[in-house]
Amino acid sequence: MRLLHFDSSKRLVLTDFRGKTIPPYAILSHRWGKSEILFEDIATASYKEKDGYRKIEFCAERAAQDHLQYFWIDTCCIDKWNLAELSKSINSMFRWYRDAKRCYVFLSDVSVAKDASQSEWEPCLRASKWFTRGWTLQELIAPVSVEFFSKDGWRIGDKTSLEPLVHEITSIPLKALQNCPLDQFTTAERIKWAQNRQTTEEEDAAYCLLGILDVVIPAAYGEGVEKAWKRLQIELEAVSSSPCSIPFSQNEQFVGWESQVFEIERKLFERTQATIIAIIGAPGTGKSQLALEVAHRTRQKYRTWSVFWIDAGDTDSLYRSYASIAQKLHIPGWDDEKVDSRLLVKTHLSGKSQGKYLLVFDNTDDVSLGSSGMSTGAANLSDYLPQSDRCSILYTTTNSDIATRPASDNVVELKEMAPDTAQKMLENYLSISLSISEQHEAQLLLQELSYLPLAIVQAAAYIKTRNITIQAYRSQVDRQRESVLRCGSTLPEDSLEERDTTGPVATTLLISLERIRDEEALAADYLFLAACVDRKDIPLDLLPSSSHRERDDAIKFLGRYGLLTRRPAESSLDLHQLVHCAVRGWLRKQERLDEWTGNAIKQLNRVFPGGDDDGRSKWRRLLPHARYVLSHSLAEQKGGDRSSLTWNTATALYNDGRWKEAEELVLQAMKMSKTKLGADHPNTLASMANLASTYRNQGRMNNLAFTFKCLGKVKQAFSLMQDCCRLQEEVLGSHHPHTVSSQAALAAWQSEAIDISE
Repeated sequence: MRLLHFDSSKRLVLTDFRGKTIPPYAILSHRWGKSEILFEDIATASYKEKDGYRKIEFCAERAAQDHLQYFWIDTCCIDKWNLAELSKSINSMFRWYRDAKRCYVFLSDVSVAKDASQSEWEPCLRASKWFTRGWTLQELIAPVSVEFFSKDGWRIGDKTSLEPLVHEITSIPLKALQNCPLDQFTTAERIKWAQNRQTTEEEDAAYCLLGILDVVIPAAYGEGVEKAWKRLQIELEAVSSSPCSIPFSQNEQFVGWESQVFEIERKLFERTQATIIAIIGAPGTGKSQLALEVAHRTRQKYRTWSVFWIDAGDTDSLYRSYASIAQKLHIPGWDDEKVDSRLLVKTHLSGKSQGKYLLVFDNTDDVSLGSSGMSTGAANLSDYLPQSDRCSILYTTTNSDIATRPASDNVVELKEMAPDTAQKMLENYLSISLSISEQHEAQLLLQELSYLPLAIVQAAAYIKTRNITIQAYRSQVDRQRESVLRCGSTLPEDSLEERDTTGPVATTLLISLERIRDEEALAADYLFLAACVDRKDIPLDLLPSSSHRERDDAIKFLGRYGLLTRRPAESSLDLHQLVHCAVRGWLRKQERLDEWTGNAIKQLNRVFPGGDDDGRSKWRRLLPHARYVLSHSLAEQKGGDRSSLTWNTATALYNDGRWKEAEELVLQAMKMSKTKLGADHPNTLASMANLASTYRNQGRMNNLAFTFKCLGKVKQAFSLMQDCCRLQEEVLGSHHPHTVSSQAALAAWQSEAIDISE
């Protein structure tokens, strides 16, 4: 938990108390405005220019009057770029409000004079939207001390003095307002308290009750309010049985693969020993949906089984999933940031247990996951699998080699979907029953789409959104295929992008894209930009717009065509692998891929943070996108944007201790700088000094000498390091860590007897 305070120079400071004793603090309850101060703003002086600064000043002043140094505000005390922290925070919010010494309610829509009578301010208080919001419910109930203030900072009263009025406005029982233990109220009663409250995200209508109902579930924004309620209800029913964490609702439109579901269930439950099962199939065949169906059916049929869903697509996702499990199981140390939650969960599940576990690893296409920047470094997925005869594992992959390693004969392969099953899927997503004539047209369409589930979903989304017939859509499919054949291709025949510009997913995508470009140009631009960065967890900050409303409308437009998955809680979105490749292939054919790659580089430079620790969470989420676009762009690209992004990325990797990865980019930047600016340019010499640091941290000073000799400017780089050491000692002092580190690097050069002559 982080807390705010003003230091002696009136500078706003964030202090991290994770792993430490948390001091007494005040907490602010408010409604978000358009110009709130965010976590990343605290590191700069710019926060004073935002409208939200008034609330920070107000909270600090009130806390000081109550002899409290520290205070907490949700807008800027949570690092929302750190997804593991964000998930923990959503489920910890009730506890944080409960433990606060004071809770100040800032009513931005209530304006009253200082000495106004109750008859003057009461109508305004009753009309305040604060009482209608979902998340403010727990902020009213959890704290012992709740005080209400007008937007001018005048105190109206507290929860005790205003008790009859608050009870009348909210219909919350007096005992609940008096902090009576909530387990004295039934679940139905507590749910009713939020019945008429509104939330910005529809799923929050369920999520805002987590603390009040004393349950923990991972948020899955985008699932819809009905599915969120269903998951919450399942969790409530499971409170007295085995813990479970499945971040996605059961797909009510799931069809097909019934025989595979039966086969997996038989392998899991008819054997006494733990089982490892692999689901293998090409992208878009529905592996994840099959695994999700098995997970939910296991939970429904076998109450003594705990089921945990793990995203193994990359190391960061794996880490967040394990952290969520550790929190769910209340494993000691789950909230310690210095503890590797993956090892924590492995150790816990490997121990003796009364129940059984099913771990579902989704997207395990690369079991040798790369470094995430975590202190734990890189590791194989197998390093984190529990060793227990009570823990079974189910994982999905497109890689047949991976599937056969641990699963041996327990491999379930997804091939082409049966025609009648594909038709049923189409009907489900269209929410209609097809007539005899429509069934004939549907079968012709499905055949052209190769019965691929992802293509069927996208086709149904277009048909439903445009309100056209299946026959009309099939005509568009035919025209699209003819257009592809006429244009031909310049890509290698075995290229993934080639397959995905002629395959069924590309066909359905390009039909939708034509309409999107005509009706919503900004949405099309977002799709092109997203195709030029990594396809997962694309921050909305990368998408330029004149307003949040304009951006949201464009994203919703893409969502209606089934082209992306949005993550509102993380302020990001995902593209399916086939959609990502298909858009890239289309841009390449239009000779616009380099143009949009350049645009992506510009946007990344715009949002990439500095190299200090305050930006660590942000750069960690941006690194996959920066590295993707750098690896798919031309080194000789015009302008300095690519060089700038290379430097930013290398700096982030270096500061994260990923020296080998940083080295590769520093070398690139050094060569570009020498070619464009010359060997004597300060940027070139600075790159040499940076490379020296990366080699030193890897213990490879001889490699450094060889590299610099090849570049022909060892003497200048050595001289620059001497200047840096001298300046650091003058400015920072001889004992400062940066000074000591630089002097050690310089001494290492000398001890290695490096030849610094030209």
